[in-house]
Amino acid sequence: MSDKFVVGYDGSVAARRALEFAVSRARAQGGTIVLAHVLEWSPYSFLTPSELEERHMRRREEMARAEKAVLAPVVAEVTDSGVPVESVIRYGNIAEILGKIATEKGAVQIVVGREGYSALEARIFGSVAGTLVQTAPVPCTIVP
Repeated sequence: MSDKFVVGYDGSVAARRALEFAVSRARAQGGTIVLAHVLEWSPYSFLTPSELEERHMRRREEMARAEKAVLAPVVAEVTDSGVPVESVIRYGNIAEILGKIATEKGAVQIVVGREGYSALEARIFGSVAGTLVQTAPVPCTIVP
């Protein structure tokens, strides 16, 4: 069985660096890439049933756009490079969902890029990388 590397990917420059790092590791180890795109989602318990249905419809549309615009081109590129790749799109807390995907897929590592927020910004807004290193079920690599 080959090693699986979950890569948190949002189309940013930092995510691109993380993907390149993971692809090089997967190629060297005969592994595969699980390209994961997580859209933040916060459930509103105060919405009416019709408002919830409308929101779920928008969520499905947003996921389809993300698949087409963010993941599909990168999946094709990684596939062309000879590294097996699959993609996953989910809604929720990014760090939590990346951990769940890693567990579901039997991954050996999660790789994410770091945007370079200041210490103050990270304390105020939180950090996916910071949360991952504390909660992930597998080792994490944070690519600067």
